[in-house]
Amino acid sequence: MNSKNPIVLLAKETIAIESLAISQLADFIDDSFADAVELIYKSKGRVIITGIGKSAIIANKIVATLNSTGTPSVFMHAADAIHGDLGLILNDDIVICISKSGNTPEIKVLIPFLKNAGNTLIAITGNQKSTLADQADFVFNSYVEKEACPNNLAPTTSTTAQLVIGDALAVCLLESRGFSKNDFAKYHPGGALGKKLFLKVRDLLVLNEKPKVKPNASIQKVIIEISEKRLGVTAVTANQKIEGIITDGDLRRMLAKTNDFSKLYAKDIMTLNPKSISIDAMAIEAMELMDTHGISQLVVEDNGNYAGIIHIHDLIKEGII
Repeated sequence: MNSKNPIVLLAKETIAIESLAISQLADFIDDSFADAVELIYKSKGRVIITGIGKSAIIANKIVATLNSTGTPSVFMHAADAIHGDLGLILNDDIVICISKSGNTPEIKVLIPFLKNAGNTLIAITGNQKSTLADQADFVFNSYVEKEACPNNLAPTTSTTAQLVIGDALAVCLLESRGFSKNDFAKYHPGGALGKKLFLKVRDLLVLNEKPKVKPNASIQKVIIEISEKRLGVTAVTANQKIEGIITDGDLRRMLAKTNDFSKLYAKDIMTLNPKSISIDAMAIEAMELMDTHGISQLVVEDNGNYAGIIHIHDLIKEGII
């Protein structure tokens, strides 16, 4: 939708400037980028990423992305490096230094120490004639024509370019490693994908009560059990074996047919052969089973014995659905 609002126009201009700059970065990617990726992939060490100011913030994000996709990485602030943090760099580590100008005082002081230690130095810089670019073993060109800032001062387009190069590096490395969704889930066990791949029914079962009645239990006992356990269902069991289930829907249907249930028992209104799942099944399997049959609860079995009830709300709470 078109707008003459100056704020809207400025926001669109900012996005246009940055998107153009990002698209132009593709022209800077060459075989040396591929060589650097291969070097990192084959390295026995870690990736140490350093920078100062806004570049340090970008360095932190790239470190997080690399770590989450299988490349061990550590952030080192350029200012702290020359005051003791250089000690965290090991012999096999590869250092990536991020700097728009490549000539900031902290970076220029840091470079000789890195070169003397013999570590491979990769530069992400927009200045190909800088001290950093001259001394680096590999240079990733992050040149941008101008910042999105109207005064061409605040790091905007330049930091976006640095970030995109970091993302390109991470994606190339994860592809080289054959990094799969299972690997991703291993590094993100608390995320939705991790839970879908690793969370089991038994992990959810501990959150719930274990409603059950005997086949000859009175309807009053059934109602109390369903009400107290708050799962909308109770299992009907005999000697730990599942005979059937009774849901609150079964109770409503019973009441629609009769006002006198004094002579009815659990076995008279229970549903035989209820849908069930093993306690060792994956939670995602429980979700698929519920979805297929249009139900909201599943009976859980443990070696043929009744183990409890899993409810669709358990899956929703864990982000499985």
